[in-house]
Amino acid sequence: MGVDRVFVRLDASDDVVTATRPLEAGTTIEDVATLSLVPRGHKIATRTIKTGEPVKKYAQIIGYASETIPAGAHVHDHNLAFRATDVEYTFGTNLRPAPAPTAADTFMGYRRDSGRIGTRNYIGLLTSVNCSATAAHKIAAHFTPERLAAYPNVDGVVAFAHGTGCGMAGSGDGFAALQRVMWGYARHPNLAGVVMVGLGCEMNQIDWLLEAYGLKQGPLFATMNIQDVAGLKRTVDAGIAKVEAMLPIANEARREPCPASALTVALQCGGSDAWSGITANPALGYACDLLVGQGGTGVLAETPEIYGAEHLLAERAATPQVGKKLIERIRWWEDYVARNKGSMDNNPSPGNKRGGLTTILEKSLGAAAKGGTTPLTGVYEYGDEVRTPGFAFMDSPGYDPASVTGQIASGCNVVVFTTGRGSAFGSKPAPTIKVATTSELATKMNEDMDVDAGPILSGDKTVEEVGRHIYERILAVASGEATKSEAQGLGDHEFVPWQIGAVM
Repeated sequence: MGVDRVFVRLDASDDVVTATRPLEAGTTIEDVATLSLVPRGHKIATRTIKTGEPVKKYAQIIGYASETIPAGAHVHDHNLAFRATDVEYTFGTNLRPAPAPTAADTFMGYRRDSGRIGTRNYIGLLTSVNCSATAAHKIAAHFTPERLAAYPNVDGVVAFAHGTGCGMAGSGDGFAALQRVMWGYARHPNLAGVVMVGLGCEMNQIDWLLEAYGLKQGPLFATMNIQDVAGLKRTVDAGIAKVEAMLPIANEARREPCPASALTVALQCGGSDAWSGITANPALGYACDLLVGQGGTGVLAETPEIYGAEHLLAERAATPQVGKKLIERIRWWEDYVARNKGSMDNNPSPGNKRGGLTTILEKSLGAAAKGGTTPLTGVYEYGDEVRTPGFAFMDSPGYDPASVTGQIASGCNVVVFTTGRGSAFGSKPAPTIKVATTSELATKMNEDMDVDAGPILSGDKTVEEVGRHIYERILAVASGEATKSEAQGLGDHEFVPWQIGAVM
């Protein structure tokens, strides 16, 4: 598409095109004229669509006409309706190999005794319950930049505190998800040392976690409970002493060359707009393909945001078992939403809709592009360890902090986050690289955006060129280069385990 074009057509079979700038009534689009003002990023019908007929974009159905839509009309939530998906799934019918690498790429990472490889070197305070959150924050706050100056190889001391851990069932989806998150963070390769802090009487008992997952205390892993230590102040003092003992050991870590295959990258989006599925997401998908070609792993998540596009992922399933597990998660979500009296079309958000996205089907088709084109090698529950290299899917809500928390728990040591409306998200202990869908956003939020995917829209760069740039940024950030969110100190409040089930 050249810069003089006023619209984008994604496929010859589509019923709509997308405006690249605000269009006045009477603007010629192909062989029709717009009937009203159409905002930038919004859709225009290129044929008359009768009531009840499907509407296609990306060569896929994004909704159904709720009234007759004349050619040239603005297509949005006033005339396009959501309808639940009803498809017959096929598995493994679209298997494409990863691109063959021309060389074995490396980055400068931290090799851990566990055999895993980190991209950062933090010490973490991990809470079992909200009741110990203040203690963890006070311990972390003690370690100011001045106090850490003597340990230049330590990236920081960070508290991973949350609002749950008690008032919950001691079994079931919610409890299991929280335990997986705690285990995933406790052994994350970006954490050199961990101190677990509990209250003592909570449902989420630290001792149960240690027993269930075989965690052993040692010089770089310690636990304590406020009730056993005898109060908040003594717990804070004890926690500070435990971290002080870990710092010299953690500071001994040194970066060394590591294969790109050791990278597990969270593929994430937030504040999406109509350009997300046209520029940033497909570019990130190409970067994911390059990483998979090196033997690395890309992890897509946000199950509600692949709803309506899951058939495309099922076609890429490496085995029928993988494909069936994906559909099981879709069915779980349909039931979960129904019993909570919601709708799968509750997503897109108001901001997504202002950006031109109308239904979850349309949003999902664009969001799924982050996963590239290689085979789907595994489907995992929230926070479960990703065990097979390649392109994987992890079940999670579409809420960004909760989703990324699960991806990091699953082993992701870098996060790439695309955005069209704008986002100030950042994460620890895995750094977040943010990709803007347009050059306007990249300029407006230049202190937040690491990569500008806008040149794809102007025609100055291809999806592949921007995708390779994202891949190169992944290697650089994994080697220690700070992201824009790290430079602004983000990540201390984005640890948000998914709460599933009743609060009792």
